[in-house]
Parts: sequence; structure tokens; C-alpha cells
Amino acid sequence: MNTNRNDSHTVNATDTGDSRPAAATPTALPRAHANGGENPQSSPPSQGLVQISRRQILGAASLAVALAAGAYYFQCVAPYESTDDAFVEGYVIPMASQVPGRVAELLVTDNQPVKAGDVLLKMDPRDYETSLAQARADLAAARSQVNQAQAQVKASEAKVAQARAAVTAAEAENQRAADDLKRYQSVDVTAVSKSALDTAQSQARTASANLEAARSQAKAAAADVTLSEAGVETAAAAVQQSEARVRQAELNLSYTQVTAPEDGQVTRRVVEKGAYIQPGQSLLAIVPRHYWVIANFKETQLTHMRAGQPVEVVVDAYPDHKFSGHVESIQSGAGARFSLFPPENATGNYIKVVQRVPVKIVLDDSPEGGLALGPGMSVAPKVRVK
Repeated sequence: MNTNRNDSHTVNATDTGDSRPAAATPTALPRAHANGGENPQSSPPSQGLVQISRRQILGAASLAVALAAGAYYFQCVAPYESTDDAFVEGYVIPMASQVPGRVAELLVTDNQPVKAGDVLLKMDPRDYETSLAQARADLAAARSQVNQAQAQVKASEAKVAQARAAVTAAEAENQRAADDLKRYQSVDVTAVSKSALDTAQSQARTASANLEAARSQAKAAAADVTLSEAGVETAAAAVQQSEARVRQAELNLSYTQVTAPEDGQVTRRVVEKGAYIQPGQSLLAIVPRHYWVIANFKETQLTHMRAGQPVEVVVDAYPDHKFSGHVESIQSGAGARFSLFPPENATGNYIKVVQRVPVKIVLDDSPEGGLALGPGMSVAPKVRVK
């Protein structure tokens, strides 16, 4: 039956003169659905191959993404420790006057950069100039007293020499009187009158007394020399005191100019021209351009952290600029232990909280010009620990 039907169709096609090949006849076309559509079960094999290749591509892409994510994690995440609990630190030098006085000149403004030795303000120096002149006058008077005491020593030494000469003369006179008395006493009583003997005895006693007086005067003259030498030492001490007062007056005069101790920037200026200031009163502050970072890492992040490890620091104010640095030191103890009121874990209920430990990070490169870094600014450090 089917063979005959096919043959009839072939004959009809030949009779009509259709030159199409047999493969192009309606029998070679896919059978249609009753609703006019093609049968899905009769789709070409190439479409299945396309679907399989797409699944393979998606799987390969997913695997590549996973491998890239893993590589990124192990290369850029796992070897680093970072925290957002970190801030720029630096020295803040408060400036104050060492002497009282009125501000005559104010030579700086807010946030002005200064160099070490620059004069920040000047006070009225007239009182201190007067004190210095008085101290110098007292020094000159003390030096004059030293000269006077030295001259007194020379005069006392001359008196000692004179007293010694008087002792020598008194000894000679005493010896002569004693010899005369011996001669009068050695002759017969009838050969010397009573009055002459009495005179010789009197002269001998007088000469002896004069010798004792001369010796006493020599001792007094020697004591005067010692006293004069002590006067020289006293005058010299007075000179030293006067010199110290002169130096103090010079220092007080120099203190009327408040100078910058280091290179830095003026901050927190509260003084104005004409104000009367007292010693120790805060006038302004100098912030040197030397900064570091204090990063408060969790204690669980310190497992592999060591001093000397490289650090990349990003300041919140300048996210496009990266600073390089290194870990200088790790504090021996959690920050809470050194707070004003440290925790008392031995009392009450206890809840374990991960502590934070301050880590000091030193910047290897100084801030470029125009970057307004300062203590307290937030940063994000990233330490390479592996």
C-alpha cells in the first residue's frame, strides 16, 4: 500500500514536468502538527550540541571565576591584616611663657608653618632690661669689693712684716737690757749704785714687756691677713652671686621672646596682642611634621604580626594616596588594661570580649606638600603578615 502511494506521487510529479529531485518532494519534509507547527521531537541534532557547549562554557567560566577568587583571596586577602580602628598620632608641643608680661608683638597666625628658632611672639622687655642693668651694676660693685679685699690682704701682709720687724727689734732691746742687768749684778755691790741697778732691772723688764707686745702685734697682724683673705673669698662669692643674677636677668630678658623649638605648624592659638600672660599659661601649640599611626588590632589578628613587617596606609582624607610604612612595635598589653578605669574581670558576670592591642606603625615616607596630616585623623592600615 505505501509503495503504491509513493509511486503514484512520483508519476504525478513526472507528468506535470516538475524538475525537482525526489528529495525535495513533500515526503522529505518534516511532518507537521495538527495545529500547523513542527514536531519538537524532530529538532535537528545540532541544537542539542549547542546547548551542551553552552553548559560547558558556563561551567568553565564558573570554575575560572572560582579559581580567580581563590587566587585573589590567597594573594591579596589572606596575607594581610587590616583594621579601621587606627589614627594618625604625633607630638603636640604646648607653648607657654616663662616670665610674666604683656604681649607686644604677635608674629604668627593660625596654622602657619614655622621653623625651629622662629620668634612666635614678643613681650614688653623694658622691665627685664632694667633688671639686667641693675644686676650688671651689682656685679661691678662686687668685683670692686674683691679688689678692695685683695688690697686689704696686701696691707695686712705689710703689717705682718712690720710687726715681725718690731719683734726683732724688741728681742734685741730685750737682750741688751738683760745683758746690762747681768753685768750690774756680776760686779761688787759697792761698785754700782743702788739706783743704777734698779734702772737696769727696770729696763730689762720693760724690754721684755715690749718683746711680748711686739710678738702679740705680730700675731694680730697675721690674724688680719687671714681675715683679709677670708674677705677676698667673701667678695669673690658675692661676685659669683652677682654673675648668676646677671645670667638670670639675661635669661629673663631672652624669655620675652617665645621661639619655636622645632619645625612644625601653629595650632590652637589662644593668645592675642596686648594680652597680659603668666608663666605656664598655654599660648599656642606646635605640631611637628613627624607622624606615625596607632592601629588598634584585635588580639586575634596578632598571631603572625611582627615588628618590621611592611604596612600600606591609606588616610581617609586622601583615599587616592597610599603611604608605606612598617610595624615598629606592639604594645605589651591590651588598650583596655591601661585605660582610666581598667576592667575588673574578677567581679560580676563575665562575658568574653575580643580585646584590641595598639600597634605602632611608622611611616617610611614623609607626607608630600599640601597634605594636611595631623594627629587624630582616621587611617586604614594593611599589614602584610605572611
